[in-house]
This record gives sequence, C-alpha cells and structure tokens, in this order.
Amino acid sequence: MAHTVKKAVVPAAGLGTRFLPATKALPKEMLPVVDTPAIQYVVEEAVRAGISDFLMITGRNKNALENHFDRNYELERTLEAKQDEARLEKVTHSTDLANIHYVRQGDPRGLGHAVLKAVHHVGHEPFALLLGDDIIHPKENLLERMLEVFEKTNSSVVALMEVPQELVSAYGVAVVESTDTTDVVRITGMVEKPEADKAPSNLAVIGRYILRPEVFGILEKTAPGRGGEIQLTDALSVLAENPDLGGGVVGLIFRGRRFDTGDRLEYLKSVVELAVERDDLGPGLLAWLHDFVAAQK
Repeated sequence: MAHTVKKAVVPAAGLGTRFLPATKALPKEMLPVVDTPAIQYVVEEAVRAGISDFLMITGRNKNALENHFDRNYELERTLEAKQDEARLEKVTHSTDLANIHYVRQGDPRGLGHAVLKAVHHVGHEPFALLLGDDIIHPKENLLERMLEVFEKTNSSVVALMEVPQELVSAYGVAVVESTDTTDVVRITGMVEKPEADKAPSNLAVIGRYILRPEVFGILEKTAPGRGGEIQLTDALSVLAENPDLGGGVVGLIFRGRRFDTGDRLEYLKSVVELAVERDDLGPGLLAWLHDFVAAQK
C-alpha cells in the first residue's frame, strides 16, 4: 500500500548506562542481537514498510553506528578475494538498505529535544519516529498497520501495548476513548510515568510513532518536564487535547512480539528467541537450552 510517509527519525544519542561496561566505547544501538546490531532491525522494519529516508539523531562516541551503515572497502575486497559471497552480502546489506543521514543532538535534553533536531530534515512532511531500544519481531506488521491508520485518520499515530498495572510507572501512559475499530483508540491525553495507582489506563506508549509535522511547533513551546527534559509525551498530550492544532492523536494497540533491548533481561530474551527461530542456530541452541534448563532443577 502506497503511503505519504517516506522519512523516519531514529534517536540514537543515549549513553546506554544500563549496559556498562560494554557501552563505554560501543554505542548501545550496536549491541548485537544474535549477529545483527539492534539498530539494523529497526531500519529493516521501516524499509519493509516502505520508508527509504532516515535521519539518526546521534551524539558523541557514535562513530561505530555511522560506520556500520557505510562502506568498508577493505573488508569487502577481502571477502571478494576469498569468494565468500554469503558474508559479503551481509556486509553490503546494511550499506544498501536506505538513505541514512545524521545529526548530533548536542545537549541530552530529552526525547522531545532529540525530535526537534529533525525539523529541518523532515520539513512539513509526516514522519515515522522509531526508538532503537524497541525491536518489533520481523514477522509482525506493526509499522505497516500504523501507516494504514495514519492514511485513514490523518492523525498522529502512537503504538500502545497493554502492560501490568505495576509496571505503568516505567512508561508514558495514554488516556483513551474507544473507536469502532478494535485495535484503534482515540487518545485524549498522555501522562509520563504515572504512579501505578494514578495511571489513567494500562496502555503504555512503545517506541513507534507516526507524527504529523505540527508536533515540531508544539515541541518548540514545550517547557522541560519530568527529569528536567523536554518530553515528547507532553507535546503529544497537547496535540491529543487540542485536535484542531494537528489532527489529534490515535493509538494503535499492538499485541504482537516486541523486545525492549534497553533492558538487560529483555535483551537476553531477544537474543535467545530470535536465535532459536533461525535454521542455522535454532536446533543446536534449543537442544542445549533443554539440557541446560533440565540441569538447573
């Protein structure tokens, strides 16, 4: 299905402190999930959905990320000389995925501030915002479905997942009204990391958005909020409460497989689950896991 969204913004300026010391010199986005950097899963997901132009918001010590999507002539020539076509294809695949641009965030002043850095690249077009910590399973069609909803509603679209009530304080949480479409809700407000007993719902915002460009004007006027940072949630709440400003906000409830690779335990689960599903690794890993788990009892 053709759509009007051709650009994606990928914030990648975080320090990755939960993965120290691994992230002392390696960007957290480059941590491998099996044998592919986490950030590549995100780019591949968007490419499958028809997005071809990416702006990555980076920071200091992110050169490895940029190098990954660039050419490596020495490595390519070595693999060519060895006639190792399989590994050569893996090396060139990331280079040929899409048009990728970079801008530095500078001061780490929150997700809203990072999104503002994309205003000149995005211009007056709608765009996808993809958080690199969230990997959506390659067999899911979350982003494609979000683009469909955007085309039908002309509203900004936010991906939502149901989470246990005791975990809502780790997320932005949506205030919602039902619609005549089962997996779509109208968002009337948003609260950043509410206390569990004060949360307006158990529908948490996850790292996929389709945003109309009006969000930039709201972000420019958004004062620092929780943590002294410019919160995207605050800007989206303004758009949700004032639909005349930019078409309002709808939520798409996602019930598929998602991996939060910003959490160490979830990261390990993502490596195991995706490896088990591979023909080259799955049988051996699954047999070993069976024996390993049995030995722990």
